[in-house]
Amino acid sequence: MLKGRRIRCLLAAVILGVSMPAGCGSQTGHKGKDQAYFDQKERGQGISKMLSYTESMDLQFACRFAVDYYEDGYALILTENGKRYLVVPEDGEAPEDLDQEITVLRRPLNNIYLVATAAMDMFCQLDGLDFVGFSGQKSDGWAMEEVRQEMEKGNILYAGKYDSPDYERIVSGGCSLAVENNMITHCPEVAEKLESFGIPVLIDSSSYESHPLGRVEWIKLYGVLLGRQEAASAAFDRQVKAFKRVADMEASGKTAAFFYITANGMVSVRTASDYVPALIRLAGGRYVPDVDEKESRRSTMVMQMEEFYLAAKDADYLVYNSTIDGELESIEELIMKENLLGDFKAVQEGNVWCTDRDLYQQSMSAGLMMEDIHRMLSGDADRQKEIQCLYQLK
Repeated sequence: MLKGRRIRCLLAAVILGVSMPAGCGSQTGHKGKDQAYFDQKERGQGISKMLSYTESMDLQFACRFAVDYYEDGYALILTENGKRYLVVPEDGEAPEDLDQEITVLRRPLNNIYLVATAAMDMFCQLDGLDFVGFSGQKSDGWAMEEVRQEMEKGNILYAGKYDSPDYERIVSGGCSLAVENNMITHCPEVAEKLESFGIPVLIDSSSYESHPLGRVEWIKLYGVLLGRQEAASAAFDRQVKAFKRVADMEASGKTAAFFYITANGMVSVRTASDYVPALIRLAGGRYVPDVDEKESRRSTMVMQMEEFYLAAKDADYLVYNSTIDGELESIEELIMKENLLGDFKAVQEGNVWCTDRDLYQQSMSAGLMMEDIHRMLSGDADRQKEIQCLYQLK
């Protein structure tokens, strides 16, 4: 029964709405501190006498990477950890005078070891699964049917998690690049060993983008890597257009809490700078509890149930995050986790919803999720029937 409700949310043509916080790109007229980091670097000069700079990628919302373009199809990717990658076209050569700190990535990048889960959806959107040779997750861990099929056919092989990769399989399989998430920073020895085998490591920091469109805009980085920039820009532009469509909808002003109960009875919530509260705000609602953790860069935090009770007891809607804890089937099951939840306004009025368990993999579904939140907050039963990424607990 639950399986039937788990509708995949891979929709590249939808996104965001209602009020738009300033991004980091030139279109918004605002440069965030992360984008300013790239502005301070020597952009478009000094990397080689053989390369002629033409322009830089216009990023509207993403703050944690940058791209400079050069003549003849060369591109320089900069990431927030200070790494620089020169993408060399298939028929090109790496300049002999290139700075030794710049990593050369030659197209086509075959047999990529893809550990950053959020990036897989972007590869799917770019029709780029042929470039992926190894996965950091087993086939049954993927929500995307096309990824599971490729793994079952043996076209993509499981090569171990971020902290314990199968080096022999990865090296013998001709891996050209490892795309990791930020967890690899806790295992620097793994990155060092991969690089010692001649496998470059690129860290996907899209999860740290505070604006949902910033997370989605990382598809442009992968478009550069795969040589599919036009497809990446088109996918992103479709979502921006959808944002404008949703921006015209009326804001409800309703409050919503997004949380789950941990194994030790604590409550895990998103901090105010995280993309989920941003989605709720953009969908015309107000997120509670409004926890500010900007300095620590944490996207989540835990609090005592009593503290959560005081902050969210009167919330109009509760959304239970099933990504970690698993999907729920009823309000009764939720109350079994914590009896105090029975006193919440949303529980008493039946306004409790649950996310699809695999929502975190669907990085290109932010717009659909935002539209679903708007439908939920509207209280309109007919509109709520159209919801796909969430389901209501009875």
